[in-house]
Amino acid sequence: MSQLATASIEALSQGGALAHQLDAFAPRAAQLRLTGAIAEAFEQRDVLLAEAGTGTGKTYAYLVPALLSGLKTIVSTGTRALQDQLFHRDLPRVRAALGVGLRSALLKGRANYLCKYRTQQARGEPRFATPEQVSQFQRIVAWSGRTQFGDMAELEALPDDSPLLPMVTSTVDNCLGTECPFYSECFVVQARQRAQAADLVVVNHHLLLADLALKQEGFGEILPGAQAFVIDEAHQLPELAANFFGESFGMRPWQELARDCMVEARLVAGAQASLQAPILALDEALRSLRAGMEGLPARGTQWRALAKPQVREGFDAVLSSLARLGESLLPLREASPGFDGCTARAQEALNRLSRWLG
Repeated sequence: MSQLATASIEALSQGGALAHQLDAFAPRAAQLRLTGAIAEAFEQRDVLLAEAGTGTGKTYAYLVPALLSGLKTIVSTGTRALQDQLFHRDLPRVRAALGVGLRSALLKGRANYLCKYRTQQARGEPRFATPEQVSQFQRIVAWSGRTQFGDMAELEALPDDSPLLPMVTSTVDNCLGTECPFYSECFVVQARQRAQAADLVVVNHHLLLADLALKQEGFGEILPGAQAFVIDEAHQLPELAANFFGESFGMRPWQELARDCMVEARLVAGAQASLQAPILALDEALRSLRAGMEGLPARGTQWRALAKPQVREGFDAVLSSLARLGESLLPLREASPGFDGCTARAQEALNRLSRWLG
């Protein structure tokens, strides 16, 4: 048995570090076997696939050897809720019990962090549907001035499906990158910098797979280089991987493109007049496509969808309207960083849809 396995088992045994630190802690035989196996995998740089039943205590079983190993480790959880629980509750307890000073970081996808640029652009947004949305937006603005990390999870009263979230967060498509006037204050950049400097980084499966997809396509990476990975709830990976390594389309990015164009147009003289018609055409095309897709299963093949004439006609209408919007954006590209981003997004959307339709 390796030194790491011995130390991990001792920490979780009767009279060990965890028992001294946590009043309610009780050693479990299955947990000791699991932590020993995990520690050996760390030591040997090997792959371990382990299934642990309810009550095993798997979180402590992998955190102890991960922290004692000294290896730069990425821990991935199945959901953001489990990610927050692991980082804010379990990890501090284990780290305190072991007395290790390793640095840790929490890293989520960019859509989980407040975007100061988009929040500023959303001020005066005419499309708030209800007084409650106006009130929620005001609370977001107030919170934005005092938050340290910009993690939207700090706003517990804001539902995960709130229509305000796309207005105040960014995506890989609409982020302005280094051209953003708030780049030096960007919460996403700061979170990634903390992750680069950390010894243990807590992520979720969506972010892990997004990073792998970017590396496969040669577009760089999101996560820092790591010496070890712990994939919690790994049985969720196959279905999630299909979303990242397959080709899919949703209407939301196109809807957000139209909205962002109109938000930018408020700041540039004459822009609203030139963009109003192509944006209305895109809205109408999206409504037609949505109507044509009624009755189709939630998941299916490209060929099955396009075999329905109304669906093919709807996609063709979206393709045509995206081309028209892209042409209208070209003269405005230099007017602002936001318009430059919208122009690139329109062209990318047009290219992807053209390839998909063949």
